[in-house]
Amino acid sequence: MTDASGHAAVSLRQVDKYYGAYHALRSIDLEIAPRERIVICGPSGSGKSTLIRCMNRLEVPDSGAVLIEGTKITDASREAVAALRAVGMVFQLFNLFPHKTVLENCTLAPVLLGGLSLPEAEARAISYLDKVRIADQADKYPGQLSGGQQQRAAIARALTMEPRIFLFDEPTSALDPEMIKEVLDVMTALAGEGRTMVCVTHEMGFAREAADRILFMDQGQIIEDARPADFFAAPKSERARTFLEQIISH
Repeated sequence: MTDASGHAAVSLRQVDKYYGAYHALRSIDLEIAPRERIVICGPSGSGKSTLIRCMNRLEVPDSGAVLIEGTKITDASREAVAALRAVGMVFQLFNLFPHKTVLENCTLAPVLLGGLSLPEAEARAISYLDKVRIADQADKYPGQLSGGQQQRAAIARALTMEPRIFLFDEPTSALDPEMIKEVLDVMTALAGEGRTMVCVTHEMGFAREAADRILFMDQGQIIEDARPADFFAAPKSERARTFLEQIISH
């Protein structure tokens, strides 16, 4: 579960998160190994997005610790900021800047945060836009693209910072059905490239094909942690069995 330095890619230790009186995460303990591919699933409101957002400090736990490659990120330290450079995230609603072209969206962070020159950033961005098969859309604005193309642009943008840990928060849930496959195909290809990947999704075909482990959440807790074959063949909890029946029947 660790790399050559002895650290897990992501560690959560006794993490609790509240929104007012609502207990969103309940004493979460989790270790994710370098290059491991994790899918988090579960019913709405179970804590999935809160959990993944704690992994890059978009949410700060009320208690417990989150570590990235051995560095605690729950404190706003210089070391935490440096550790977070290893983490890239793709959101449900793309979060592209509408007034900038796809290429400009992809070069901002490498220039401002990564120290690249603009020509270096553009070359890197084009290579990743080519990887997600939209290099021909580089000079367009997000509003000129389909939803699937926008999400692939968002994936390319995250790749330009060359993260070792890739987080996806329901990346296909805002897409029309015919656009879901093109994004999942890109994600499946990325899953084979050796990055650590954590994905919140209801796409069970992707989970079965790409994940090393599936975490099933309910009421702020991880109630199953299993290999895909075991999870789909014989989920241990009644809650997971009901969830799978509902998802797969749709």
